[in-house]
Amino acid sequence: MTARLSSRFADLLGIEHPVVQEGLGPYKTVRLAAAVSNAGGLGTVSMPGMTDPDGPRVLRGYIEEACGLTDRPFAVNVPVGRDSTGKVLPFSAAYVGAVVEAVRDPEIARRLRMITTSAGAPGVVRDLVRDSGLVHAHKVGGTRQAVRAAADGVDVIVASGYEAGGHTHARPVHTMVLGPTVCQAVDVPVVLAGGIRDGAGMAAALALGADAVALGTRFVASHDNTDWHPAYAQRIVDTAEGADVVFAAVYGPSRALDTPALAELAALEETLDVDALTAWKDDRLIRGQRDGEMDAGILPAGNVAGAIADLVHVAEFVPALVADAVAVLGALSARIR
Repeated sequence: MTARLSSRFADLLGIEHPVVQEGLGPYKTVRLAAAVSNAGGLGTVSMPGMTDPDGPRVLRGYIEEACGLTDRPFAVNVPVGRDSTGKVLPFSAAYVGAVVEAVRDPEIARRLRMITTSAGAPGVVRDLVRDSGLVHAHKVGGTRQAVRAAADGVDVIVASGYEAGGHTHARPVHTMVLGPTVCQAVDVPVVLAGGIRDGAGMAAALALGADAVALGTRFVASHDNTDWHPAYAQRIVDTAEGADVVFAAVYGPSRALDTPALAELAALEETLDVDALTAWKDDRLIRGQRDGEMDAGILPAGNVAGAIADLVHVAEFVPALVADAVAVLGALSARIR
């Protein structure tokens, strides 16, 4: 019998296991998301790049493709923010609008259950999401951001520690510190992310007060991440401990594996404007993920990459992750005298 964990988050989403695949991208993650959902967790479909003019239509295609691969709940991830005048960024409004429009289709709404926003404050798109029927999760890197997001009315907080891959935080707060402070500060379910790769890590997150865990890099290094080039997953497996770096990305610091492309990006920051830099970055991210260009590509990955030594099969990994967490918690309980 598969081990089960009681979880407000799992109950809210109607999923078997409180395990989330983090938003990745900008290249598609449809097959990976479907695999995680089919395994009883919550897969996340990532949006296309921020500079794709046809992005909302492409995202709708990703959502429909995911619906053809799973009949279980999944999520979509969209970064949000404001421009210098205080208006919601056009790409944010367009992508959130595409997600909200998609769930007007009852068949899609049965599967697409959550939207995760990140980067800026969720209030900029809260009115778009509020009456859509979607569970609204928002990713934060600090306790004040969590309290503000909860006050804005989101349903779930994703607390992402500084260890996490991709866009990270200007004020570094690591998972072991961030998790308990956020869990104590808000009443909504908290998903903890950053540095989690196995049952022991999941047990630690639950001990810190989390209702669920989110994993990104661990799921990238899987046999089910078949939309991406296999060289990317193998690069994670081959990565040495501490080989990831934090660099100045377009909208703040980001964590990735060290490649020559990061030196190119640093040089271009002196000559290109924000729009051109964003387009260049999207291209290099996609060249790494889709095409397997390990030197020319930008390769987001968490600090945990150096601790990953194999590829996993998602259908086996998700229930085993939970079973291992249960076993760890049981073993710790047995030590109490």
